[in-house]
Amino acid sequence: MLLILGIGGLVYYRKQQAAEAAAKTKAALANRSVPITTANVTTGPIGIYINALGIVTSVYTATITTRVDGQINSVNYVEGQMVHKGDVLVQIDPRPYQAALTQAQGTLAHDEALLNEARIDMDRYQLAFNRNAIPKQQLDDQIQIVKQDEGSVKNDQGTLANAATNVDYATIKAPIDGRVGLRLVDPGNIVTAAGGTPLVVITQLQPITVIFSVAEDYLPQIQKQLRQGNKMSVDAFDRNQQIKLASGKLLTLDNQIDTTTGTVKLKAIFANSDISLFPNQFVNARLLVDTQENATLVPAAAIQRNAQGAFVYVVKSNQTAAIQTVTIGTTDGGNAAVQGVKSGDVIAITGFDKLQDGVKVSVQKPAGEGNGSANASSSGDGTGASPASNTSGGRAPSTGGNRP
Repeated sequence: MLLILGIGGLVYYRKQQAAEAAAKTKAALANRSVPITTANVTTGPIGIYINALGIVTSVYTATITTRVDGQINSVNYVEGQMVHKGDVLVQIDPRPYQAALTQAQGTLAHDEALLNEARIDMDRYQLAFNRNAIPKQQLDDQIQIVKQDEGSVKNDQGTLANAATNVDYATIKAPIDGRVGLRLVDPGNIVTAAGGTPLVVITQLQPITVIFSVAEDYLPQIQKQLRQGNKMSVDAFDRNQQIKLASGKLLTLDNQIDTTTGTVKLKAIFANSDISLFPNQFVNARLLVDTQENATLVPAAAIQRNAQGAFVYVVKSNQTAAIQTVTIGTTDGGNAAVQGVKSGDVIAITGFDKLQDGVKVSVQKPAGEGNGSANASSSGDGTGASPASNTSGGRAPSTGGNRP
């Protein structure tokens, strides 16, 4: 009996100790203060973007081959050099063609002299015929001789023009402004027009275009903007979607939808003044299709997620944190348009590893002023911010929260 009473007393004692420890822990939790930084919920505009994978393409690419046969005398460009239209790139030995040009000039001069002589005779025969000194047949024969000589002169002029063209072809010039690639031929090589071997490839870099595909569901929005004459802005980002390489404008869209993917191709043009875009480079294109005005904006860093959905920690006036469920709409870089909070609310943007509903907090920095605050609402230019999280590579629009 005493043993049973002793065991019962021991169990009761341990329960009392556990209850006291739990009460102490609860009191400690109630009295602790979690350090956080905060930001203010604001109201302002935010861009609605479409993201897509794009490829950089040059407006013009010239693959230059020879149109005459001969030996290469000189290569006048440096690999990777920027050249201008009319610059001499390759010189083929022009001497055979200059000789042919001289022969054509001589033949033309000879036949022109014969033509002049025939015309003089024709004038004499005309005067004699007018005096009935010669028969009309003789005059008619001379007229035909003049026409024959005129035909010979025209033929000689064509031969001369062809010879001059071949001389000009021997000097290969840049047809466009752009950048030359690696050297494909060396001086001393024999090239032929029938061979078709490229001598140099020139790619235009300024301006340059980016081609990307978006889901057909976005087509009405894009067409509406184009019909209104709006120049929709397009930003090109690197593979990691962190660094903006260039900003340009939407140029046009394709005339049909790809039925296999449900997407339509778009082309944007960029000035590319710093040569940040390179032909055949893969980039992430971000197209601004519209701007949502008077949106409730919060920093994207403030949004947390659990099994029930997205939420933020709202800091109440008694310095405690309260979980507030939000619905995410458009996202743009560091900001997001949400529903569930109102402008002026103070929300936590750090300290989430220790935050709980109802926990006291201590604000380390005042709200806003450049520390991820939603005050810096999007203007749609993408400067200094990573692209939005939505993509348009499939048939249906993204449901990642990029449309209000």
